[in-house]
Amino acid sequence: MKNLFLSILAIATLTLVSCGGTETKKAASDAAPAASAVQASASKAVSNAPVMSFDKGIHDFGVIQEGSRVETVFTFTNTGKSDLIIQDARGSCGCTVPEYPKNLPIAPGASGQIRVSFDSNNKPNLQQKTVTITANTDTGRETIRIKAMVTADPVKQQQREAAQAARLQQNN
Repeated sequence: MKNLFLSILAIATLTLVSCGGTETKKAASDAAPAASAVQASASKAVSNAPVMSFDKGIHDFGVIQEGSRVETVFTFTNTGKSDLIIQDARGSCGCTVPEYPKNLPIAPGASGQIRVSFDSNNKPNLQQKTVTITANTDTGRETIRIKAMVTADPVKQQQREAAQAARLQQNN
């Protein structure tokens, strides 16, 4: 009888402890993301890091002929509280080349430019390319994009189709 009473007491205690602990932990875990989000937004508000504000995030060249080279300029302003320094800028492929003010301090309120050129040679159809900028901003990386609809050169298109047909023939 004494063993039965102790067993029931142990089960009741475990049930109460495990249920009560779960609710407390769940409430604490629900509050933690909200607190960290508030803390993150507060730290951004008081950050002294530079901020790159672009005049445009994407440039559409429209329809261009295969083989043509086009370029555009992205203008940016340092809207942060300290000097902006761009360490690197890279295109997503060799056909997209950025020119930028490398390692030159850009004071708060000052502007700069990134010139992006695109070579459409052997790039028919819709092309979307990205330039990734490495700078001393809070995120450390900023991106700008270009896109173009490249009309295929008829001679090059015939060559591509012939090469594809030869590959298919070889695989069969």
